[in-house]
Amino acid sequence: MKLTATALTFLALVSGQSNALTTEQSQAKIKGIELCSQYKAISAIEQLEIAAGGGDDEALYYLGESIRKNNRYMTQEAQKAYEESANKGNIYSMIRLGGADQDLCITMKNCSFSQQTPEDWMNKAKKLATDQASHGNAESMYLLWEITGNDEWLEKSAEKGFALAQFRLATKYQEGGGVFLLPSKKSDEIEKWMKAAAENGYPPAMMGFAASRIKKADFSSFRNWNEKAAALGYVSAVFGYASYIGEAEPKYGFESDPVKSYALLSNLLELDGGGNVINNVNDLLPEVKKSLSKEQLEKAKELAKTWKLSHPPLSFFPDKLGH
Repeated sequence: MKLTATALTFLALVSGQSNALTTEQSQAKIKGIELCSQYKAISAIEQLEIAAGGGDDEALYYLGESIRKNNRYMTQEAQKAYEESANKGNIYSMIRLGGADQDLCITMKNCSFSQQTPEDWMNKAKKLATDQASHGNAESMYLLWEITGNDEWLEKSAEKGFALAQFRLATKYQEGGGVFLLPSKKSDEIEKWMKAAAENGYPPAMMGFAASRIKKADFSSFRNWNEKAAALGYVSAVFGYASYIGEAEPKYGFESDPVKSYALLSNLLELDGGGNVINNVNDLLPEVKKSLSKEQLEKAKELAKTWKLSHPPLSFFPDKLGH
């Protein structure tokens, strides 16, 4: 399935060159990044340590992220993981090290000794990203926007087809960025880039574009994009879709299916370690359950299992450089 494969790239967003991993290390890396995408930093650490043992630069980056987020500041262990990753050419790690001078450890006065200054790391990230961008690498163009704040790089990355850049450009316009002579031109640009990112398989953009369809009363398109995003495991989409079909008379033309609604909502219970969706699930799930017979409830439990086996893992699809 093309969309599934594309969406999974946003779980990883591979950068740099990685050493060959053993089967165990590869599986641990996949699981570790999956847990990161579910905001389960503590659980992710053990898996990522296994993968990082193989010298994989991306696993090392995520290991640094998990340790830093769990402690809420740049610890010595996190810095070590970032530096090992950065030394292998990982630009994301270079950027994270480049922002270390703004980390909480500065306030706490317990920052670890670094191989290079934050400025040196950021300059190295910029140099490498510039080189890669000059060869047409759209992701590196996006990273140059992150590094420099120059919107031209975001626009170039979006034009080159990098879905995250397309999504960020659309949201930037939604939040008041850009200069437009007519309000209609701004709306057109937002829709253009949100749709492009959605068609490139980025689930948050699918829901962003779906929202624009509601405003135009294009409910068929709204349902289509909501279902696609849910099928790719995007938590917000799964919850929304399950909520609609759990009603006796669903909005927006969805067909009532409380069995499927219960199945999807019960799968969301595994997100007890991250995000705020669990509270909403706990509120809604009992209500849906009331409408099910004993036989339907058993059917829903089986469907939950088969859905999980046949679809990508649940994910909040967080920004890889998000804080």
